[in-house]
Order: sequence, then C-alpha cells, then structure tokens
Amino acid sequence: MSPRAGLAGAFAALLLGLAAPALAAANPFADWAAVVVAGDYHGSGGGPTEAFDNARRDVSKELQRIGFAQGNLRTFSVRPDRYKDSPLKSDPRAIYKALEELSGKAKAGCLIYFTSHGAPQGVVIDQQILSPGILNAMLDATCAQRPTIVVVSACFSGVFVRPLAAPNRMILTAARPDRTSFGCGEDSVYPFFDDCVLKASPMAKDFAALAASVKSCVAQREVQEGMKPPSEPQLWIGAELRPMLPLYSFPSGPPGAD
Repeated sequence: MSPRAGLAGAFAALLLGLAAPALAAANPFADWAAVVVAGDYHGSGGGPTEAFDNARRDVSKELQRIGFAQGNLRTFSVRPDRYKDSPLKSDPRAIYKALEELSGKAKAGCLIYFTSHGAPQGVVIDQQILSPGILNAMLDATCAQRPTIVVVSACFSGVFVRPLAAPNRMILTAARPDRTSFGCGEDSVYPFFDDCVLKASPMAKDFAALAASVKSCVAQREVQEGMKPPSEPQLWIGAELRPMLPLYSFPSGPPGAD
C-alpha cells in the first residue's frame, strides 16, 4: 500500500469516527428505556373513564414520535384486554420487571410516566399505591446513574419530587404535594396535565422546555375552567442533567415532518 493510499484510508476512518456520534445524536432517545402507566380506570365520580388510558396510549405515541424506540417502550393498563395496543397489566412488580428488562438493553437513559389518581402516600396503581420511596428504589436498581425523567400525572404528585430528586434526574408532577390535579372525570378525554403534555410536546425543543410549557398550559386551563385551588405542577431538574437536556432535542412538528 502506498503512503498516499494509507493516508487516505486513515482520513476516511477518521471521518467515519466523527460521523458516528453525529448519527447517534440524530435520535438521542433511540437507546432509552421507557415505561408509560395508566394506574386506574375510575373517574372522579367513581364511574369508569377512558382518560388515563387515552393518555397512556397517546403519550406513548408521542414518545415514539420524538425518537423512543417501540421495542424499548412498555405500556401498562388496569384493563389491558380492552385495548388493541396490547398494554401489560398495571402492577408495581410488573412495572419494575419491565424497567429491569428494558434498562438492561437500552442503556442511554430512562423515562417513566404515570397517569392515574394520587394520594398523599403516592400514585394509585390498580388496587395499590406506589410510594415515592418504592419508586426511588426501583429507579436506583434499574436506571441507576443514567439520565432519568419521571413524570407523574396525579393528584398530590408533588410528593414524589423530594424523595426522587437526584443530580441525574428530572421530575415533573401534575400538582404540588398538597393539591389535587384536574380533568379525570368520567367523560374526560385526558386529564388536564396529560392534555397539556400532548399539546405542548410538538412545539417543545426538549424536556425542560416541555415542562415549562405544560406548567403554563395547566395554569391557563384551570383558570378557564374555574378550577381552584390551582394544582401548581412541580419541576425538579438535577444539576448533572440540566446542561445535558438540550442535547436530547425533540424533532419539530408532527410525525414525518423532519
């Protein structure tokens, strides 16, 4: 091999090496694990509602639009047999096993999203309550130090912020610890918070921008609907994750726009 040919080969290898990170960055969520959970099917009046499962289904679709791989995503429903997208049965142990499985193969980051009723003790998962302490232990055992985003759409969900707060995590909740959230009636399409997530995400550039838009959207909706006291969604972004979030950018527009 001539020196010129060897130099050309080395240069080509260098270009490929530089291109690989850029290609990976084109879809920063391709190697993330994600779990989306509908934890109840009862409306605020006690009758059945589709609001939580509607949110589960459409939040999952939106996550795939922004780059999460379908194979690295699991969804859960209290009534899984009703739905064509084949969710698993909502249960804390099953959620943990899914996180364990997915984080074992998708190692770049984790996202877990709950939509359900809530209590000061935690979020409702069928006949159980998943507490902040248990969720924290689940995340420590699976996602560990990876970038991790936790979204809890439920009344009193601000109780999750302090126990889950860590430098590598972002926690977004639908309400502060002592407030209810709104929009889970029997005829509701989505809870207010989930509706705002779905409306804001196509225009958001990343999860930090999404959180800011959702908080504003929820406040406006509650004023329009006359809901009091305001739920005041809560946001925590850890010091390690904050400067990294712009690197995990969203594609703009509806599916197929980019």
